Amino acid sequence: MPGRTRISIVTPSFNHRRFISRTIDSVLGQEGDFELEYIVVDGASTDGTLDVLRGYGDRVRWISEPDGGQVDAIHKGLARATGSILAWLNSDDVLCPGALARVAAALAQQPEVHWLHGRCQIIDEHDRVVRRWIGRYKHWRARRHTFELLLTENYVSQMTVFWRRSAMDAVGPLDPSLKLAFDYDLWLRLARLGPPIYLAGAPLACFRWYETSKSGSQFRLQFREDGTVAARYAGHRPGILLRKRVKNVVFVLVYRLLAAGRRVLGGRSSG
Repeated sequence: MPGRTRISIVTPSFNHRRFISRTIDSVLGQEGDFELEYIVVDGASTDGTLDVLRGYGDRVRWISEPDGGQVDAIHKGLARATGSILAWLNSDDVLCPGALARVAAALAQQPEVHWLHGRCQIIDEHDRVVRRWIGRYKHWRARRHTFELLLTENYVSQMTVFWRRSAMDAVGPLDPSLKLAFDYDLWLRLARLGPPIYLAGAPLACFRWYETSKSGSQFRLQFREDGTVAARYAGHRPGILLRKRVKNVVFVLVYRLLAAGRRVLGGRSSG
């Protein structure tokens, strides 16, 4: 009898004591017909994160040492991972109950598919669901996936993505020269192998959005790098790149309007 599928999840962490226990609990609480390997790679945090990690005893494998940033930490974890299915989950995001059981079942049912992603909710620092319209929009896009559409916008939520080890062997590791769009670069490489499974039912994970998160504070740089990544794979297709540029301008404008709205509401509440 073949053994159960092993899923390896890596969490890169640095000074995230505020959220990391919620992330870890969401992973350790997963149940189903799979083996879980969970690795936290901490970048020598000084905020008490290590005390949190020690509190889990041998339920979590972890290391803590200086690193070269998020991509370096993910690479360290993946190098230690032994699973046939791989993923990373940032130290402020969470998996939804039952997520890994659904992932294992879907990939077992379609062994020819290299990768998978699913629905995602956006939550705030208090675990409240926010920006539901963004989740609905991404869901609408993901159900209509083509490689060309993915080139024009990134509708894949990172915390819901799982891929086979054989796929990463084929496409290579994350690009350390990218700081904000390295996940999008990986999606495009995986998408060239073939389309993903999209789990359109209940959300697989929650993305935590807050003022000082990367997406909250660096969205202009993120979309700029996002456009650079798309150009790598669009080839001589100026129409695709034009659509990409137009969409990124619109997305940046939307994010700026949302940020302005928060400032106005913040000013009213403190007035």
